[in-house]
Amino acid sequence: MSRSPGLQPPAAARVLPLAFARRLIDWQLKAGRRGMPWQGTRDPYRVWLSEVMLQQTQVSSVSSYYPRFLARFPDVHSLAAASSDDVMALWSGLGYYSRARNLHRCAQVVVAEHQGIFPTSAQALQALPGIGASTAAAIAAFCHGERVSILDGNVRRVLSRLLAFEGDLSQLTSQRELLALAQALLPVAPSLQDMSAYTQGLMDLGATLCTRSRPNCEGCPVAGLCQARAQAQVSRFPIKTRTLKRRHESWWLLLVRDRSAPAMPRVWLEQRPPRGIWAGLYCLPVFDSEAALLAAAPASMRPKLEPLTAVAHSLTHRELRLHPMALDIETSARVASADRWLPAGRWVALDALEQVGLPAPVRQLLRG
Repeated sequence: MSRSPGLQPPAAARVLPLAFARRLIDWQLKAGRRGMPWQGTRDPYRVWLSEVMLQQTQVSSVSSYYPRFLARFPDVHSLAAASSDDVMALWSGLGYYSRARNLHRCAQVVVAEHQGIFPTSAQALQALPGIGASTAAAIAAFCHGERVSILDGNVRRVLSRLLAFEGDLSQLTSQRELLALAQALLPVAPSLQDMSAYTQGLMDLGATLCTRSRPNCEGCPVAGLCQARAQAQVSRFPIKTRTLKRRHESWWLLLVRDRSAPAMPRVWLEQRPPRGIWAGLYCLPVFDSEAALLAAAPASMRPKLEPLTAVAHSLTHRELRLHPMALDIETSARVASADRWLPAGRWVALDALEQVGLPAPVRQLLRG
């Protein structure tokens, strides 16, 4: 029975480059990335933390956050016992804040339901809050040598090019097909060292050589096995037809500063709702329009409002244009009245901003 053009044969029917695993392991042990603070550990807590932080975040950013987070929360018990505000404050600026909320919840579940010990299998790990298939596979492979493949964005790109994978990765069926192929490529009966090196090698290859643009095929240890390179179509893979639709929004931010006690300046912050952009973080009061912001302020205060420079901020699905307007209040009576007309929130001293979770552009604005 013939197959339609472009339709992938089943994983079991494909001719796989079986030398791939050994070449990748040998390359990683010799030339893979070294010196990252989360490497060389089999502690599931540390591997889990690093994997969550590295999701959609550059290594350079994680390299500074990871040791600070460990210093404050050295184990799953200390993280589980922390307040949400403490966790979000330490995560502030790293972005994708749902990761921090899931991290905190996962720690609480591990302590409450697993006596502080992470499950050992990838399947069991996926039952924990915020741990997806690829993160679970990384923990199980690095810490316990389980023969299971990671499949994050970088790895999908590497394997799509290696196999000239024609499936559309915006479709769930193609994602499952590629996962089956990833499993078939795993080293046979690997040692813990080999399984760890193979997993790290996939990450290293995607991050350093098989990059999205300008891949370094000449330096690739598996270039001779790469079907996309053999077809001179490396840039064509991976195939993903569905494009991300980005929304553009404008927000007006009210920056109210209490200057009634010059030695202790404060700003008014509200906590964002539990769902949506910057969920659970503290933020300047947000308004949909300049008119809405002006309507919230008493008429006597409006002439004192000072527009500040607008700030552009990119999120995964949105482009935000932030328009801050500053209002200085210099008498204790005015401060007391402001408590009545401002949205629900609290005053926070400028020298205590590190103790609350703030979105990166808001923190930068307040520092300025």
